[in-house]
Amino acid sequence: MLAIPENVLISPFMNILIEEAETLQYLAPNKQWTKNISEGKTFGATRTAFEVAKHEPIGRFNIVCYIPQTGQFINLDHGRGKGLAPVGS
Repeated sequence: MLAIPENVLISPFMNILIEEAETLQYLAPNKQWTKNISEGKTFGATRTAFEVAKHEPIGRFNIVCYIPQTGQFINLDHGRGKGLAPVGS
């Protein structure tokens, strides 16, 4: 598992996002999920994104770096969220 240190400066030319591993959708600022990468909520550090993702009602997730200028994705980390809420809850 690749981990980026917290003290690494974040470039305005890359975005750190939470990606739901099954649907490949990105967490948006309104807590909804979107397929549109430009609508995804960006985080200033991988650790912050990881902590937020762990509390989301999702299964597996990826923390990804997206570089808009090249369209490149880099997987930085992965984990599991709280899981889906049971039906009827």
